[in-house]
Amino acid sequence: MNKRLIDHLESVDESTWLASLESIAADIHEVDRNAVEIWFRIHPLDLVRYLESSENLDEAMKGIALQGDFGLFDKIDTSHRFLFGHRYWPKTKSAVLARAENPENFRGLETEIRELANEIAKTEGVNQNLTLGIAAVGLMTLVQAGYDALAASPGKIEKPSGLMLESPDKIVAERKKDDSQGLLGFLKTIDKQFTVSFHAVKYAGKFKIINNEEIASASHKDHSKDWQSFDNRCWDGPIPIECTSASCGTCWIGVIEGAEKLCEPTRRERRQMKVFGYGQAEDQKPIIRLACQAKASGNVSIIIPPWNAVFGKKVRGNVEEVELEPVTTSAKKLRETLASMAAEND
Repeated sequence: MNKRLIDHLESVDESTWLASLESIAADIHEVDRNAVEIWFRIHPLDLVRYLESSENLDEAMKGIALQGDFGLFDKIDTSHRFLFGHRYWPKTKSAVLARAENPENFRGLETEIRELANEIAKTEGVNQNLTLGIAAVGLMTLVQAGYDALAASPGKIEKPSGLMLESPDKIVAERKKDDSQGLLGFLKTIDKQFTVSFHAVKYAGKFKIINNEEIASASHKDHSKDWQSFDNRCWDGPIPIECTSASCGTCWIGVIEGAEKLCEPTRRERRQMKVFGYGQAEDQKPIIRLACQAKASGNVSIIIPPWNAVFGKKVRGNVEEVELEPVTTSAKKLRETLASMAAEND
């Protein structure tokens, strides 16, 4: 193993990773462009390093109210299943390991990603725009999981099914479509219905949503499965939820397609996303949202993260004033956590 490469990669902070992603974003095929950014938000390097540096991991997790299944160690081969590039993971894994064993010097993060993507693309016989995203994911997986764990993983993939069997362009086109409202759909008296397609670590599916309804509210009506058997945070519907008022951060989602069909985030949602630490961009229609606040006016495709936390102040350090409005027992605990965090920093 070339420890120099590992050392160089480990010296790169999250902001540099995100800057490199921004630099290559235009060259990533649209089928994976948002998906890659969402993957990096679900696996934030800052939070990983914060937990790794903690003397008491359990206490550190409690201190940021971390719930759910966080981390890559048990998801090395599965965390990226919602990417089209997932099908190139076996080659990506072997290429990353080979690069880690190569004595060549570190060539800069963006260069490393592009050259790795080019190698994978040549082997797979596809355009590099389809491998850039999974190449970046592969290198970050090496950083977070480590060489030994990556090498020991089976490297197996989930075979594409359904829409993912189609070409990248066809997938993008289908995701952009809205459900037909029938011949009378133009009438204002008709309650228009659309579809939310979702993908989580252990489950996937679709549910209907009424025009201008919050995504979490529509999810709440889906009793087609015992969702809690997949994720114990899902007490009612496929999207984990507690408070419905942007106070807990449980229902955060990534929007692969359809962000422009969601309402703009309110000032409260933007503030709370900083509190939670999820890194919502200042875009008018960002792709990281709270499902309890995001109202849909068309079909959307979303990713449901397997965890939630409140780490903006303690890990990001970008929250000057924290004030949550507890409406549930869980939200009350979050407020108490934040209060203790503020006291520690005084």
